[in-house]
Amino acid sequence: MANPTQGLPALLTTSPDWNAVLAQVLQNFGCVTGTIHRTDPATGLLTLIAHQGIPPQVLPMLLPKIDNIPFGKGIAGCAAQRKEAVQLCNLQEDLGGVAKPDARKTNVQGALAVPVVTPEGKVVGVLGIGKMSPYEFSEAESAELSTCAALMQVFLV
Repeated sequence: MANPTQGLPALLTTSPDWNAVLAQVLQNFGCVTGTIHRTDPATGLLTLIAHQGIPPQVLPMLLPKIDNIPFGKGIAGCAAQRKEAVQLCNLQEDLGGVAKPDARKTNVQGALAVPVVTPEGKVVGVLGIGKMSPYEFSEAESAELSTCAALMQVFLV
């Protein structure tokens, strides 16, 4: 990957268009699906602020389940709780219980979620990306996605 943050600084302005930011991240990583969640300070839940590539046939069923996610639940919630990247090389075959059953209906297979963390260590969001085929993201790709998340953190506070 030439530049995982390509195009992001121009999109991260005072009021970012989070769908455009997510689309750029997906393009940079060769992924087709992704989400951005922001931590709601009032509820402590991860609140969905952007999504792309969720199949339309499952969106009505899935959206209520990913709109507000507790820390520790699902891929995004686990990344937030652990304060580290969470990866599933095949979400369809996850036997560890990280992926929720309805997540399999998206047909996403390779998935990676990284927390968006402030310099003080507070989780202010989660950035997640996915591919439609089994894929194991490298440590370098995980670090690069974390770099993207770090650029976003000031705008999610």
